[in-house]
This record gives sequence, C-alpha cells and structure tokens, in this order.
Amino acid sequence: MSVSGVQGEERLDYTRAESREIRRRSVRLLGSLLRPQRSRLWLTALAVVLSSAAQAAGPAIIAYGIDSGIPALVEQDWFPAGLAVLAYLATGVVGAFLIAVYIRLSARVSQAVLIDLRTRVFLHTQRLSLEFHESYTSGRIISRQTSDLDAIRELLDEGLVVLVRSFTYMAFTALALVLLDPTSGLVLLGALIPMTLVTRWFQVRSQALFRRSRVASASLIVKFVETMTGIRAVQAFRTERRNADEFGDLVEDYRDVNAKVLGLFTVFNPALAFIGAVSVAATIVLGGFRVVEGSLAIGALLAAVLYVKRFFDPMEDVAVFYNGYQSASSALEKISGVLEEEPSVPDPAHPVDLWNANGHVRFENVEFAYTRDRVILPRFDLDLPAGQTIALVGSTGAGKTTLAKLIARFYDPSDGVIELDGIDLRSLHPKDLRRAIVMVTQEAYLFSGSVADNIALGKPDATFGEIVSAARAVGAHEFIEGLPNGYDTDVNKRGGRVSAGQRQLISFARAFLANPAVLILDEATSSLDIPSERLVQEGLQSLLADRTAIIIAHRLSTVAIADRVLVMEHGRIVEDGSPADLIGGEGRFAALHAAWRDSLV
Repeated sequence: MSVSGVQGEERLDYTRAESREIRRRSVRLLGSLLRPQRSRLWLTALAVVLSSAAQAAGPAIIAYGIDSGIPALVEQDWFPAGLAVLAYLATGVVGAFLIAVYIRLSARVSQAVLIDLRTRVFLHTQRLSLEFHESYTSGRIISRQTSDLDAIRELLDEGLVVLVRSFTYMAFTALALVLLDPTSGLVLLGALIPMTLVTRWFQVRSQALFRRSRVASASLIVKFVETMTGIRAVQAFRTERRNADEFGDLVEDYRDVNAKVLGLFTVFNPALAFIGAVSVAATIVLGGFRVVEGSLAIGALLAAVLYVKRFFDPMEDVAVFYNGYQSASSALEKISGVLEEEPSVPDPAHPVDLWNANGHVRFENVEFAYTRDRVILPRFDLDLPAGQTIALVGSTGAGKTTLAKLIARFYDPSDGVIELDGIDLRSLHPKDLRRAIVMVTQEAYLFSGSVADNIALGKPDATFGEIVSAARAVGAHEFIEGLPNGYDTDVNKRGGRVSAGQRQLISFARAFLANPAVLILDEATSSLDIPSERLVQEGLQSLLADRTAIIIAHRLSTVAIADRVLVMEHGRIVEDGSPADLIGGEGRFAALHAAWRDSLV
C-alpha cells in the first residue's frame, strides 16, 4: 500500500470492495497476533465454557431443591435438600474458580498481543522510508501507538472474554430451559426475533458512528501534538486563540459523534430490557396456568423464569462489547494500514557488501519525480570523485536537498542508477550504506540523554577518548566542558538545554566520529553565528578531510572550502566548476557571490 493508501484510512466513504479488503487485512493482522497464543486461548475458552455451564446449572438445581427437596423434608428425608444445597454451592465454587482462571489467562493473552503489536508498529514505522514520514504526520503515528492501541487493549482485556462468556452462558441457559420446559423454550424462541431485529438495527447504525469517533479522536491527538511540538511558533505568532477555536471545533465534533453513539444505546438497551420483561411475563403467565393444571411443578416454573430472565442479562454486556469492538475494529484497521505500508526504498534482496568505501559517487541517466507529472530532477549524469568537496548552490526549491537525499538513499531515483564505488545504492547492504554515507541536516536533532551519548550515536561502541577527540576536531569541546556536567550533561528533550548552534556542533562531532566516506551537510551551518561559523570552518577542514563531501549552503562563506561548485536551478545543474573559476565568470554563481560580498560591506 502506498502512503496515500494509508492516508485513506482517515476516510469515511469507503466503497464496499475497499471495506472488504480493509476487514480482511485487519483479520489477517489479528490472526497473526493470536496465533502464538493458541494454547492459552483454548484453555481460556475451556474455562469460560465450563464456568458458564456451572452457572447455568443453578436454576435447575433450585428447581430440584423445591420440587424434590421440600416434599422430602416433609417426610423427614434431608438427602434431596442437602444434595441440592451442596450441588448449588459446588457449582458456585467451581464457577468462581474458573472465572479467576480465565481472567488470568485472558490478561496474559491480552498483554502478549499488545506487546507484539506495539513492537511491530514501532519497528515497522522505523523501517519505513522518509517519504512515508514526510507524508504521515507525527500526531497520527502517536495516535496509532496511544488511543488506537488503548482501544484494542480494552477489547482484549475484557471485551472478548465478555462476549464469549455471554454467548456461552446464553447458549447453556437456552439449552437448560428447553430441557427443563420446552414450552418456555418456545417463548424464548419467539423473543429472539425482535431481539435479532433490534441488534441488527444497532449494528448497522453504530458502525459508521464508531469509525467517525476514531477519526475524530485521532484528529484531536494530531492537533494537540502538532500544537505542543510547534509551541514556539504558536507563541511567536500569537496563534493561541485560533488554535483554541480549531481545537474547540474538533472537541465539539468528537462530543457530537459520541452523543449520537450514546443516543443509539438509549434505544438499544431499553428495547432489550423491554423484550426481556415481556418474555419473563409471558413465561410466568403460561407457566402459571400449567401449574394450576398440574402439568408443571412450581420449582420448574421458578427455574424457567430465572432462565428466561438470565438469558437477557448478558445482552447489556454484549452491547457494551459491541461499543468496544467497533472502536477496536476501527483502530485495528488503521494500525493494519500502517503495517501494510511498504518502504518506498526497500532493502536489497541480495545485498552487496562494501566494507571500506572510497566515496566515489556517480549518477548515470538519473531522473527523479514524485509523480509522473511532477518531475523534480530532470534526467542528468554526474560524477563526484572520491575525496572531493562539492558545494551545491542555488535558490530555494532548486533541487539541492533532493539531490542530497538521493545520495543518502532516502529516496530512490525514478529512473537511472546512482553508484557508490561502482555499486548501485539499491544493491548495497544497508549497514554498509549507512556507515559509508552520513547526512547532517539543518535540524541537528538531539535525543534525550547525555552529550556523549548523542555524539556516539553513529558509533555506539566509541570510547570516551574518541568522543572527546571528535568534539575537539569540530570545535565543540570548549562549550561542552562548560556545561553543568560536561559530556555527561543531559541535553533534555530535542536538545533543549543547548542552543541551536551548539546542537549543530554536536551533530558535527557525531558525523566526525561516524567517519563516513561520503558526508552531506544540508544547510548545516545555518544555525551558527558568524564567530561560531568561523570556528566551525576550522573544524570542517578536519571533518571534510579525506572524504567525499557535499555541502548545501546559502552562506557562500561555507562554499569557500569546496573544491567544486554545482549551481542548480529548477532541478538542473546549470554551472559546474571551481569556486575561483565561477567567481571570475559571468554566470549565476558569480552574481550570487557578488551579492553576498556586497551584503558584507
């Protein structure tokens, strides 16, 4: 499934064929989750069936006690009454024990399935290509891991057991009633007709509402996460009131759909209660006449009334289950959609190893397009010799970052071949590719943890001495030493404890320690002030030495250290040469350089 297919999970207007395919996909996922738990599931089912049978035996035992035990007591025979009491207590003890057994077993099944599913979602979304993550918002991913998994947890923790217990109990109750008094069984059979109609009415109307409820819930989470993630922009542009209005609309929509769901229950539950009451009344009336006639014992009538009443008791639990089932079903559809998503940049079926890369990159007849009518990089050839430092220059949207992402294999070309040391990137072993090519972006993302941990991200087994040497090489050692705990300082969430420039220096140290053959710097110095940039320029000399480097920068001061400049416009390379040659010419780069030089005056 494509990214657009996953985005389609938020739709409400599925065709019948799409709905069938989504259901099949969800069933496949659920089957794969439950398959390892088969033995526990069978034991749980056995415990549920036996406990339901024990509970269903209660009214029949009461009937025996009344019809046989009481007359025997008149004759001073205590055995039938004592047997009835002991049997009733025994079924109660056995039923209670089996309830404890299946609750424990179902909890273990539930937790095992949830751990498996949560792990699958995390590992799979990590494996998916950059295209997916650029299209699928973080809020929606968080919704899959939180509210959707919670809905499935609630169903597994209680819902499935409640459903199985309810239906087995109803089945044993109906069977016992028919064996005890077939006429009362006919009353129950007649009640099944309106009960089935009411249940079907509820099912049809609730299905669409529950799907809307999951979409509304996900929209709330997305809005909240995006607002909190971008809180600086929110406060800087004073969008709090607009966000409050938009969030209020989402809350209102969520409230409205849940109110409609509750409206269904206000009809469904009373209707079931009414059908049950009528059935009990009919059983009493018909049974009463037969008691008077002498064709039915009073104990049997009491048991028949209890069976009819108990038959309808689980229906409310079934309605609650259906509520949870619809929510969990909708959640499972969305999660299965994510898990069905295939990486647009797949790992090679037969990977080729490249233990020691030199860094020679070559584009042959390469074209890149997001869609057929949206070509970003028209067909071109390009050769980047090993050890050369190349600067990519051009206006915003010229295609510089796209070219860099192709080298890093965040995307595959629509046509043509990109090679590293003569090996197609699509054939290169992923671990060798990630070791050979490293991209440092403008964002300079830091993870919660110490400064040392963040520097060692690309080489987890690095010694502390290697970490310090990498920091020294890029000019980061001095400010790190000035932090409260030096290299052990926790940078906090997303590196909030250090400045943007310091985060960038740490990311340089991380890249230096990883020691790639090809290093890509995408606007990597944009967060640095002029003094810091000058300091980093010295570090860059060490960082870029003896490796192929591609530098994307608007600041032409960074371009000065390049051996070669590529000027891009509208996805095409329009100039190619050394900085000195291009500055001395009359082309696009010469104009850019002159404008930059004038801005410094």
